[in-house]
Amino acid sequence: MRAPVLLTSAQPTGTTGLLTAAAARRGLDTAVLAGPDTVGRLAGRPVHWYGGPLAAARIAAPLGLALLEPEDDWLARLPEEFTRRRIELTTLAEAWTLRHPAFVKPPADKSFPPAVHPDGSRLPRTGERIGPDTPVLVSEPVTFVAEYRLFLLDGQVRTGSRYARFGRLDPAPVTAEATAFARRLLDAVGDTGPLALPGAVALDVGPIADPYDPVEHWAVVEANLPWFANCYAADPDGVLDVVLRAAGPAADLAESDRRFVRTAGRCHGQPAG
Repeated sequence: MRAPVLLTSAQPTGTTGLLTAAAARRGLDTAVLAGPDTVGRLAGRPVHWYGGPLAAARIAAPLGLALLEPEDDWLARLPEEFTRRRIELTTLAEAWTLRHPAFVKPPADKSFPPAVHPDGSRLPRTGERIGPDTPVLVSEPVTFVAEYRLFLLDGQVRTGSRYARFGRLDPAPVTAEATAFARRLLDAVGDTGPLALPGAVALDVGPIADPYDPVEHWAVVEANLPWFANCYAADPDGVLDVVLRAAGPAADLAESDRRFVRTAGRCHGQPAG
């Protein structure tokens, strides 16, 4: 049997380079998606993907890929002890009617930029990648002191990195506090229950700033697609472990992950920043 292949997007990024090098070190073949000929050449081989959802929509079926993603309403269903804010899953059309400030974002795709809006009037309207029925998460605005991305594999923190402080890009090593909070969350949601995450996922967490409370309260920022997430200062080999599981051959899919396989109709977006 020929070696597995890590297939990457034609748009190079720093993370793409790190993962390609990590894949080559462990004996995987690597390839860049240059067009239909690339798909034809790789058909029948065990392929893993790192790149955008839009390209993934075209290649998943012919290459037999199973792409894992968290459920759209996962963040909205979390107990408030893990979110520290009110969150609901609704549609873009409903969000247009907001009459108060809110943070609005797509659940997984970045089909429009996540941001705090004074009301719903400035949210994007129907376009090429979005429409009135586009699902969105609406939450009360909060300020994260720092934000960390943790790459999780089978309920364990495989690697991680800080990526921002007070909303500004600032990569640095992950902290014990970040991994401890993630472990507490994972213990609470379990491996197979209604709040379970995919077996391979990127989880963003951080402490929230509260001028009225001196105690540091940690919360979940969001859950991301590891096969389209920047690794920042995380260990590329650990990130690759998670990517290979999150975007690989459907034939190797674990039974517990079947509910998290991405459908063809939801493959637009920008990389998880």
